Amino acid sequence: MGKILFALLVLTIVAIAAAVAVAVRSGMSARGAPTASEAMIARGVRHERHGIAHGARRERNCQLTPNVQKGREHFADHCAICHANDGSGKTNMGPNFYPRVPDMRDSRTQQLMDGEMFYIIKNGVRFTGMPAWGDEHDQEENWHLVHFIRHLPKIAPAELEEMKRLNPVSSHEREEEQFLEGSEKHEHH
Repeated sequence: MGKILFALLVLTIVAIAAAVAVAVRSGMSARGAPTASEAMIARGVRHERHGIAHGARRERNCQLTPNVQKGREHFADHCAICHANDGSGKTNMGPNFYPRVPDMRDSRTQQLMDGEMFYIIKNGVRFTGMPAWGDEHDQEENWHLVHFIRHLPKIAPAELEEMKRLNPVSSHEREEEQFLEGSEKHEHH
């Protein structure tokens, strides 16, 4: 038994040394795709089921009538910058996170219990770009988001168009819009 434990310890040390050597040689950039071992370690460390308080998993919203519209409006204004209006994570910022922003329509997200989603929205996920929103949003807003995330796999094109109007606009985009509006006014005179 002692020889087996010693062999496992040596293998673990060799694996850690190899990982450190790879990191030193290639750097710690988030630009490249993670190696299979990095992805496995990251999933293990941040796995939703391990990072969520046990009691929160089964939490249910008993006081709120689901309102997908309110959730959609909130998502467009606060979440879509990283997650995209359709929940794909395909935004300017989404692919630049490590681990990557998850596709909210994917079964990994959709299989989470409502209480788990609520907990993630409220408390964030360590070792990822997902911040904790518990102090920023009230409980009702977070439950509306849970209902909307459940709706994402079947979102309609008209809903996505509505969300575009609700997305935040940067000062650069606002200036560009004002410039274009001014150009159109001058052309019509």
